[in-house]
Amino acid sequence: MAKVTLGSTGITVEQNAFGALPVQRDNMETAVKILRKAYDGGMRFFDTARAYTDSEEKIGEALSDVRGKIYIASKTHAKTPKEFWADLETTLHNLRTDYLDIYQFHMAPQCFAPGDGTGMYECMLEAKKRGMIRHIGITAHKIGVALEAAKSGLYETLQFPFSYLSGEREIELVKICRENNVGFIAMKALAGGLINNSAAAYAYIAQFDNVLPIWGIQRMSELDEFLSYMENPPEMTEEISRIIEDDKAALAGDFCRGCGYCMPCPAGISIPDCARMSLMVRRAPSAGWLGEKMQEEMKKTENCLHCGACMKKCPYSLNIPELLIKNYEDYKKILAGEITV
Repeated sequence: MAKVTLGSTGITVEQNAFGALPVQRDNMETAVKILRKAYDGGMRFFDTARAYTDSEEKIGEALSDVRGKIYIASKTHAKTPKEFWADLETTLHNLRTDYLDIYQFHMAPQCFAPGDGTGMYECMLEAKKRGMIRHIGITAHKIGVALEAAKSGLYETLQFPFSYLSGEREIELVKICRENNVGFIAMKALAGGLINNSAAAYAYIAQFDNVLPIWGIQRMSELDEFLSYMENPPEMTEEISRIIEDDKAALAGDFCRGCGYCMPCPAGISIPDCARMSLMVRRAPSAGWLGEKMQEEMKKTENCLHCGACMKKCPYSLNIPELLIKNYEDYKKILAGEITV
């Protein structure tokens, strides 16, 4: 398997990393087994966040005894220096470590910089000076923020959604990161569950030798797929190219990426779920999508206020109220047996 060096950090690992958001849904015992097997199978880069409930604690429990052999990246949603230091102390405690390899501003609303009045970037510099973090990173969903960060010279890594459903602007972002020696960490390499062929997802990203994908893994079966690629990494064959092109055609146009920037909804609607339900029930089959709990969530779309708040925040300029209506009508037909999925 090819290795990736994350820009100026010098961090070099297999092009196959662990995204630890989903293990927050596992109990401690299951999560520890999954994380330990990922390490035993050769994964050395683990990405988590203060916002992922107990994900950090699970990594600490599973991997604290091999801390010096792995790289850990975490994130803070803090908007003030006080929140920053509280988050960092909690994160280090949870992970049972005294330093982070990369600390990232989480879903940053702006490209934090020295002297911008927030004091946030100054916190990163001080944390690095104290040895609490080794490298400064940023994550974003808005392409404008990502481009500014990549060109700023302030960040050693950038984390951004990237998959074979990405467009030319995202591909250009990868190139800009290379030119500026910024490590590119690819989140949502499976497009939030819309891509259901991991071999195709891996083969596409493997074409970019400066991109490190962090696969969101919740189940042992999912982990087994990605660990199998350590010895036999998928290559871009004609068959895989055809799968990618078919998926691009099927997902052309406006669809919700599930980034969550639109939240919270004043009507209590879980927009990232409800606005893409039609795709999820077809591309990521799960009994839960049609269960009682999700039926209740989908019914909340009837309460949409059409206030436009979500549309103002959407980085993809989607007509979210229209998507909610479309998905709910489709959902009701599926429940009624009028459409088979």
